[in-house]
Amino acid sequence: MEQSELNEASASLPSSDSRSPLPPPSSRTGTGLTPQMGEASCPTCGAGARDITGDVAYSSYVYALGRIEARFPRASVEREFAQATGRAKTAGKTDREAFHAVLALRENRYLARQLCWVLSIQGLETYILQPRDSADFDLLVDAIEGPADPAPWRSLVIGARGPIASPELCNGLMVPIIGFDQIYSFDYTDLIAAIPRPAKMTEKQFKPAAEELFSRVMQITDNAGATDEHRALNYLAMRYPAVYTTAADEFAKDFALSGVDVRSSPLSGTRSIVDVVFSFTNRSTDFTEKFYVRVDVTEEFPFLVTKMAPYYDR
Repeated sequence: MEQSELNEASASLPSSDSRSPLPPPSSRTGTGLTPQMGEASCPTCGAGARDITGDVAYSSYVYALGRIEARFPRASVEREFAQATGRAKTAGKTDREAFHAVLALRENRYLARQLCWVLSIQGLETYILQPRDSADFDLLVDAIEGPADPAPWRSLVIGARGPIASPELCNGLMVPIIGFDQIYSFDYTDLIAAIPRPAKMTEKQFKPAAEELFSRVMQITDNAGATDEHRALNYLAMRYPAVYTTAADEFAKDFALSGVDVRSSPLSGTRSIVDVVFSFTNRSTDFTEKFYVRVDVTEEFPFLVTKMAPYYDR
């Protein structure tokens, strides 16, 4: 595929700041599991990459969607936070707004480093988050801001998975640790609104189709964003608008989304490449049409290899 086609496919939607529903790819290489091209090998670059404390070794990449919340790991931290709240101006704010307002103050950022940050997926506590760069605590604080109604608020976490946390780290919670390199927090209704709508469709036709596809991807069983299959699905849901356009076109032709399948691509060799196949079945005739898109998930940041196209069983 030509570079111009890749750019067109992966950058079809507008980009903005870190809270944009469709953020640009990170320009920071971070401390990936494998040295980036042109980088010198070093003890902290490779399979034994470690977080800012030097205590955690990472094993696999994560590209996960969920909700981030902060917790008090110890009673002393909770008491210290209460004292900081007493010094802040929180009149007229809800508890959620006051909590964020206290952490947002520069003089209180030491508290952000003391809190336990948990990513929940489909209501289940799935990961404990730790930044791989100390400056990225700001991303965690921004992730808990959200709108007045937190229901549609989501965060995309990109990083690497480490071992199970010790009981002392987060008040007894024992789930895997993620050392993250980037977090994008957004309102998923804004995400849907930002998807370019086909000219032949009204908003009334397109919006329900896009919302249903996003919901289906998020509800796929055990999508913790840690396998190649789930990383590819989450990447497409966030970064590739053609999947929503295709679904809307099929719904308009009286086809229902009957399956989403992720398969290892025949092109896989030195790189890990998967084919994501979307199946649509006609509600009257049971005839099935399939479309696929190819994604490279070799490294921390997935990217598009081929655009959406008809798929034929071999």
